Amino acid sequence: MSGQKVLIIGAARSGIAAAKFLLNQGAVVALNDRKPLDEWSPEALALKELGVGLLPGDPPGWLLDRIELVVVSPGVPANIIPIRYAERAGAEVIGEVELAARYLKGRIVAITGSNGKTTTTTLIGELLRDAGLPNVQVGGNIGTALISMVEDSRDDGWTVVELSSFQLETIKTFHPAIATVLNVTPNHMDRYETFNDYAAAKHRIFMNQTVEDVAVLNADDETVSSWASGLRAKVMWFSVRRELEQGVFLRGGELMFGEQVLLNVNDLKLRGLHNVENVAAAFAVGIAAGASIEAMAATAKRFNPVEHRLEFVAEIEGVRFYNDSKATSVDATLKALEAFARDAGKVVLILGGRGKKAPYEPLASLVRSKVRKLVLIGEDAETIANELGEFARSERATNMNDAVTRSFKSAEKGDVVLLAPACASFDMFESFEHRGKVFKSAVADLK
Repeated sequence: MSGQKVLIIGAARSGIAAAKFLLNQGAVVALNDRKPLDEWSPEALALKELGVGLLPGDPPGWLLDRIELVVVSPGVPANIIPIRYAERAGAEVIGEVELAARYLKGRIVAITGSNGKTTTTTLIGELLRDAGLPNVQVGGNIGTALISMVEDSRDDGWTVVELSSFQLETIKTFHPAIATVLNVTPNHMDRYETFNDYAAAKHRIFMNQTVEDVAVLNADDETVSSWASGLRAKVMWFSVRRELEQGVFLRGGELMFGEQVLLNVNDLKLRGLHNVENVAAAFAVGIAAGASIEAMAATAKRFNPVEHRLEFVAEIEGVRFYNDSKATSVDATLKALEAFARDAGKVVLILGGRGKKAPYEPLASLVRSKVRKLVLIGEDAETIANELGEFARSERATNMNDAVTRSFKSAEKGDVVLLAPACASFDMFESFEHRGKVFKSAVADLK
């Protein structure tokens, strides 16, 4: 990379990490973002002192003509005009994940899916680490940019990486030894023209695998299971709905591998069948990696829910509050509601945010049977009211504090107040993490 002229588009976490890495490789780096400089983070602005050029707005044509490499942040569509211009002018266009893959040592475990990625990725990291596999590190879409993990990677080590469809759009040589797609349900339809386009982005996780690698597939997902025959890698299955000859499956209340009992699901701290599915996927990955089943079982039993994923927050006067701010799709909210389907009480559901142009109708049945009231926030509140209003009473809230107060007033003893918005957070918050923290703070104030 020494002397190469590189343009990084997107001045958020992965763009900043890529800029620092490329500087250390001797590249000439410019960082671009459409936001004006006064809206850039202090971390991004500090790169100027290291010699990075900072370019707000659209990059000029004279610069695009000279660039040799464009590194695209995942939030930036790779088909925008400046990127297409640079590519036609001869620049290579890749994402931060692809850049990292060219330098990472050791073996990669890659996890994607519409729902459950972060819980499964975190659990896999702990399973492998506790089972004694060497030099296990965890990152990617989960919070640590993959490029910042290159320095600590080792030839005998394992890098466990969560990947979004956006990150997979721009890979070329990225090659996981073990790759899994947990599920594919409609999501990000504001970015993709069709569901098939979105699914195709997920499928790219397998594109560089060979017969020496393992693909872990969800036998219960129609889209994912249909891919098995076209893969070069060996297939390992998981299922919570039927027994399998080759894979991890649920029999009664026990997770099984063949005739070997892995664990009783009642011993898990995670709620909901979707989390049993995540644990099954994690065990399948662990088995493929050579981890001890006994060690993995002990780890899984003590594994706590990840923050913002069906996270218990507090109980106030018999009303329990759960934070599932990571439920940014309709399907994720559906799974969150299913986790409380057998509880005696009802659910007061906080919904809304920046919608992804996916219908809310799949929630209708559970909203009718389980939800006492919908408390709606954000840009898509009116759309949600129109699509779900006939199935449960609803009211609008002006902000998260208001939503929590209204939810508590509507709840009865034994009920659950659940933040599972089915929407992105960016209309009101910096991220889903920020949204979850504001919810927890509001609950703490209420208590």
